[in-house]
Amino acid sequence: MYAIIKTGGKQYRVNEGDILKVEKLTTPEGEKLDIDQVLAISNDEGLNVGQPYLENAKVEATVLEHGKNKKVTVFKYKPKSRQRTKTGHRQPFTRIRIDSING
Repeated sequence: MYAIIKTGGKQYRVNEGDILKVEKLTTPEGEKLDIDQVLAISNDEGLNVGQPYLENAKVEATVLEHGKNKKVTVFKYKPKSRQRTKTGHRQPFTRIRIDSING
């Protein structure tokens, strides 16, 4: 059994027990989280697809930790003009564990 969910503008295929790294969420660490944006659920009876979301379907997850990804270096350079700019960026993330798929 698996589900396709949408969170943070991205779509993920999840099974029960999976650990995901998603865009930062405001839920504190250790708290339960209900994801209502379920696009599809596949089980023994077949595949149920929503238009765009399934009604009465939700995925329950637990927030494990918040953190930042590795630094991405951004270097802008224009030749012959001595123009150089070096900056970095660390994208925040939330790690979640999928507890159950209901639908």
